Order: sequence, then structure tokens, then C-alpha cells
Amino acid sequence: MPDPISATPETTPPAIRQRAAALSVISNTGLIALKLVAGTVTGSVAILTEAVHSSIDLVASIVAFFSVRKAGEPADETHRYGHQKIENLAAAIEGILILLGSAAIAVQAIRHLLGHGEVHTVGLGIAVVAFSILVNTGVSARIARKARATDSPALEGDAAHLRTDALTSGAVLLALVLVKVTGAQWLDPAVALVVSTAIVATGVRLLTRSSRVLVDQALPRAEVDVIRAAIEAFAPRGVVGYHELRTRRAGSRRYVDLHIQFRAGTSLENAHRTAHELQDMIGAQLKDADVLIHLEPADRVRPGETIGQRGAFGDGRPPV
Repeated sequence: MPDPISATPETTPPAIRQRAAALSVISNTGLIALKLVAGTVTGSVAILTEAVHSSIDLVASIVAFFSVRKAGEPADETHRYGHQKIENLAAAIEGILILLGSAAIAVQAIRHLLGHGEVHTVGLGIAVVAFSILVNTGVSARIARKARATDSPALEGDAAHLRTDALTSGAVLLALVLVKVTGAQWLDPAVALVVSTAIVATGVRLLTRSSRVLVDQALPRAEVDVIRAAIEAFAPRGVVGYHELRTRRAGSRRYVDLHIQFRAGTSLENAHRTAHELQDMIGAQLKDADVLIHLEPADRVRPGETIGQRGAFGDGRPPV
């Protein structure tokens, strides 16, 4: 991640996300035009379903483009926690679009299976599909790298769409080659039907992952353990316990809030300084974390709280 002082508008995470999303929009627009022309000329339902798939990807890319722009805006009077969850909402929308698109593909494939449609000019279809595989593979790899670098759910979803498109295009390419070699026309709609099933899995995965964030699911256990270890490291500084540890995620940002108890006699100034150092430690170990700490004395634990059940350090040890 670039240093906040030396970073330019072109190298900040929001700018990187926007450029990656824009690349996806441009590539999908071109591929849709190619596939529509090839599908119309050849009469291949598999190529037309690929055009539908790319159309879904285009809509998803547009959603991702605007969502990463909005998510990068700072908090305001009406969104005091920022706009990061817009990325997760975008990923959920992308998942829904994938599911709707797969249903449309399945219907069209079944119609062609029953109607015994015929594929013409197979060579053109093979060339177009092979080209789309190369483009989607390259673009998806680039967007996936940017998604990992900026921890962007929207770009992660966009990259998943393009990878799925490349994989399904591979199945369509195989079907077209077999049609050309064997003359078995039924292979074209049959592969389109299989492709629609594969797309469903991607849509369900994206929808499930984004929904977990939208309902404020806690951070993964490994990340929570990092937080607990950081707190325990401050025991020599007067920290004798903690409770009300709550975590969640919004977009690429992690939110952590907890109550920290200090040994009796600790001054407010020292407790405040220690709390800020703990915030910095957690922030250094968890990427893009917003940590809120409430200070408490050791003797102010209310009955029935977590600390009374599991101990000051979450492992059964009593406060010291």
C-alpha cells in the first residue's frame, strides 16, 4: 500500500480500483459485440449464451465501477461510518445478476435442444470464442491482482465473473470443435445448459459472501485471534482484562470495538496513551482496520459479561 504522504491520486487504492473496474467495462463491451455478431452468423446458442453471460458481466462491471467510486468517498453527515458497504452491496447485486442470467441461458438452451437448431460457419465461432478466452483470462488476472492489493470485494466479484466467463467459453469452444468434427448439432445447446449450471455456482458464492458482510458477520477467527494476542501483549502496560469485543467488515475496511480494563491506579493519561498504542498495533496487523476502545477500571465489570465467563484474556484466566 502506498505511503499516505507520497501517494498520488493515481496510486491510491480508490484510483486503482476505478481503473481496474473501467478496464473490465471496456473489455466486456467489446466481447459482447463480437459474440453477438458471431452468434447471429453461426446460429450457435452456446455463443449467444456467452454473449448473455458477457452482458451480465458488463452490468456487473458497471456496478463495480460506480460502487468503488462511491465506497472511496469519506464519511459524511448521513453516512458516519463511510460508504464501504456499497462494495458488498454491489457484489450481492452481481451475484443476483449471475443467477438471473444463468436461468435465461438454461431456457434458451432447452428451447434449442427441443427445436434441433443448427450451427453454421463454425470456424468463425471457434475464432471468436478463443479470442474471448484470451481476453477474459488476461483481464481477470489483472483485476484479481488489484482486488488483492486493495482488498476490494467489488473487484473480487468482477474478477470471479470474468474467470467464470473464460471457463465457460472453454466449454463452448470444445463444443464447437466437436460440432465441426462430428456434426453432432445437439452438443451446442447441451454445453450451453451445462454452462448455465456452472454459472449458478459462481452467483451463489458471491451472494453468500457479500450477504455475510451486509449482516455484520464477525471477522474470521484467525483475525480475531490476532486482536486477542495484541491485547494480551499489553498486559505489562496495565491492561488486566477486556470484554465486549465486537468485529465486523464493510468493503475492504475492518471495524473493531472493545472495552479494555486497566489496573487500579492507572492514570487517564497513561490509559489513553496505551489504548492508542494498542489501536496502532491492531491496525498494523489487520489491514485497513478502524479500532475503537472504551476505557474501564478493573473493578467495574458488570455481572454476566463475557469477561466473567471466559476470563480477562478470553481463555479462562481471571483478571490480575
